[in-house]
Amino acid sequence: MDPESIRPEKAYRDEAFLGGRNARPLRILSEYLHPAARLEAARVSDTIVFFGSSRLRARDEAEVALSQAREAGAGVAAAERALAMSRYYEDARELARRLTEWSKGLEQKRRRFVVCTGGGPGIMEAANRGASEAKGINVGLGIFLPHEESGNAYVTRSLAFEFHYFFMRKFWFVYLAKALVAFPGGFGTLDEFFEVLTLVQTRKLKKQVPVVLYGRPFWDTVINLEAMADFGTIDTEDVNLPFRCDTVDEAFDHITGELVAQALDRPGGRW
Repeated sequence: MDPESIRPEKAYRDEAFLGGRNARPLRILSEYLHPAARLEAARVSDTIVFFGSSRLRARDEAEVALSQAREAGAGVAAAERALAMSRYYEDARELARRLTEWSKGLEQKRRRFVVCTGGGPGIMEAANRGASEAKGINVGLGIFLPHEESGNAYVTRSLAFEFHYFFMRKFWFVYLAKALVAFPGGFGTLDEFFEVLTLVQTRKLKKQVPVVLYGRPFWDTVINLEAMADFGTIDTEDVNLPFRCDTVDEAFDHITGELVAQALDRPGGRW
């Protein structure tokens, strides 16, 4: 009998074991080591993270959808709302493009302030698209969700990831982040925004991380931090932890100003 035919399978090749309960620590560790290796290979020092809804569409797509809705005589109100909200897709795209062009001009040996998103559609696609249009690399930290679209065409292929564990994905959002921008979004955006805001408030982050809420009409309606201060559940000064703005110019000037003052001379990936 051929000895090779009776040789036991190596543990790291045993898919049943690796996918089972006992190997969960290995899967978690792999979602730390694998991105770390690829980001280091790309010489990425730190990132600017974009959060926002996966449901928002580019203006041209929204215009086509509205035209079709009017022809069909159905869904017009929703299509009109989608067109109005497409403004945020275009703003995220433009902000990411400008930030990428700015970061490419810093003349660093390592890549600084690289645009990073959740890798999906909507605002995530817009930011990756803007960075790509500026001919810059960008990161997509995707998550596997059954029956939902994942990945967009604008993420740098070597920096496109798909996570199984939400908490490991969140770790990579924050670990290299030197600035974060939250565009209008749903439960996921709120979850990510408040987790970062909690880390800033409790000073668990050792680095200065400007947090931007983009789109005052949306955020001033959805989040009432002033009410939380009035009820005494947060301090009055906590209301001003996020910077609120409504134009690309405001966001760009605030983020680049903070990065120059707080992060330019400091390495990335340090809490």
